[in-house]
Amino acid sequence: MNFAHPTYSDLFRQIERQNERIAQIDRFTPPSPLLITGITGVAGYNALAYFQSRFPGKVFGILPPDTIGFSAPDCYICNMEDLSELRNIFDTAKFRSVLDCAGNCALKACQLDPKIAWSLNVDVIQNLVKLTRHYGIRLVHLSVDMVFGGRPGGGYREDESPCPVNVYGQTMVEGENAVASEDPTALTLRISMPMGLSFNGHAGAIDWIGARFKMNRPATLYYDEVRTPTYTDCMNRIFRIFVGNETSGILNCGGPRQVSLYQMAQIINRVGGFSPDLLFGLMKDESCPVPPRVSNCGLDSSAMERLLGFPPFDPWPWDERFMPTSRDWHYHRQPGEQGSVAQINQVLNLNPNYTDCH
Repeated sequence: MNFAHPTYSDLFRQIERQNERIAQIDRFTPPSPLLITGITGVAGYNALAYFQSRFPGKVFGILPPDTIGFSAPDCYICNMEDLSELRNIFDTAKFRSVLDCAGNCALKACQLDPKIAWSLNVDVIQNLVKLTRHYGIRLVHLSVDMVFGGRPGGGYREDESPCPVNVYGQTMVEGENAVASEDPTALTLRISMPMGLSFNGHAGAIDWIGARFKMNRPATLYYDEVRTPTYTDCMNRIFRIFVGNETSGILNCGGPRQVSLYQMAQIINRVGGFSPDLLFGLMKDESCPVPPRVSNCGLDSSAMERLLGFPPFDPWPWDERFMPTSRDWHYHRQPGEQGSVAQINQVLNLNPNYTDCH
């Protein structure tokens, strides 16, 4: 089995070969130059590859000064907590639109150091929105489903009040508030778990869980933390639409299928062909987790569907055969069934309904 992690160039070529399923998006062109922040995260990394493949020479990223091993072109090095440093880049580049994917989603680190969490998840967006508002730049800001703490059935709508249960969720709420108060023309998209490649091979749900299994290490996931994961393939097209129009306010950006963290690990385990004995599950109350974990914070994205006139997201996983039906589902493999890391990339990192790379 080849465990080599795909490079940025690999991801770029994969996206170049993807088919456009929804013809309507072709008419949406982001005002350029476009800046994408948070490109070391899964959502931002995949968005940068998508937009740079579609609009070469017109899309730029921002990297923190201490980033190692990031190979994408056209990236500025900047500490976004420094307003004057960020302003200098804006003055030089003359951006006309910004897709803000920045933020620190390290739950434990945020909980143990709220000051750092506030700096990265609130101060940075305050700096950014001051500049986009001042220069009249289109801003689409990404928030998260974890502004909600969870409830039976999930299904949170945009008009419901946030109720975060940990510092990360609290700071993301404050980031939403900063955007709304400073720039009423901006749009906030609440994403769930972005399913796609990470640049370093061990960030994000798929790569983190897969990396554990690759190294023959166990992974323990919660039965009762439920999310609405979304292929980054789907998200990129939605980002293109909304960066390219004038929709404002808040919209949910979660997939149509609710999946628990344990089920995600089952899927990765079986699709990747790893030992089923490496996966363990528990209820979050059994572990007294730090930070406090959400329960079911699944998003209801029907408002976006009504606005667009078509379903914005395919379910993750796209193929119903890969959706667990029991807690031991990953043990029950068919004769001759052979998973692989390549298959993880083909059907979990990439949406088979969007690409010819399968």
